[in-house]
Amino acid sequence: MTRLSYIILDQLSSFDCDDDIRRTLNLLSQCGYEGVEFNITEPLGVDTDSLAKWIADAGLVLASFLTGQAYSEQCCLSSPDALARERAVTQLINCLDTARQFDALLVIGLLQGLRSDEPNTEIANQRIVAGLGRVAAEAEAKGVQLIIEPVNHLQVGFNNSVAEVRSLIGRIGSPAIKPMVDTIHMNIEERSLTQPILECGTQLAHVHLCESNGSHFGTGHIDFASVLRALDEIEYDRFASVKIYRGTKLEQDARSAIEYIRSVMEMGL
Repeated sequence: MTRLSYIILDQLSSFDCDDDIRRTLNLLSQCGYEGVEFNITEPLGVDTDSLAKWIADAGLVLASFLTGQAYSEQCCLSSPDALARERAVTQLINCLDTARQFDALLVIGLLQGLRSDEPNTEIANQRIVAGLGRVAAEAEAKGVQLIIEPVNHLQVGFNNSVAEVRSLIGRIGSPAIKPMVDTIHMNIEERSLTQPILECGTQLAHVHLCESNGSHFGTGHIDFASVLRALDEIEYDRFASVKIYRGTKLEQDARSAIEYIRSVMEMGL
């Protein structure tokens, strides 16, 4: 059965104090979430041993780290600048130990770059494959799972559809890399919200649940019931992380989202 986690989009360094982080984790647990998802930055902004303790004390697990905030013209997997590509590879490799400490997934999307970084798709993908191949070799050795997120073409230059991500993973050829889906990106790039899930099958390693307008669930037009049915059909038992980036306050956003999802589940999907 799908487990629910919640994405905290703010950097850990942006919290006013450690107590704020603990209160946030406890709030998510009280709402009924089983996991949490953070952006990973260097520095992370908090002692990792302390963070691990606070997460465990709240009865949560850290489902995954997002890596996109590391992207820049000087840190990009598809860049024509070899130094920028090297920085991106080094950044991801440096994140592996933190991900391993939390037994968390490491999600890669924006670090692939933009069309303004490299307008030629095939050249870009050659560089992305080469870079991620190096990261994957380290991830295999450390026992960390890398996840490639299909991000829509308005935000990332390459591998925008689930099929493109699966093709990229095939080219890399590492068991350390798996695909994920995100409903807001699927809404833009896919003809179906369910077929890509079914085609991933047991290879699907992570899910982001986000309304079509990025706001509260039910205010857009994502058919979450169909998405959850498809996940149930493939016997998906990993995390689906709630993402709201046009919300109000965390407590309201987190509670309203899980109440909406529960109501869909109670209707029998």
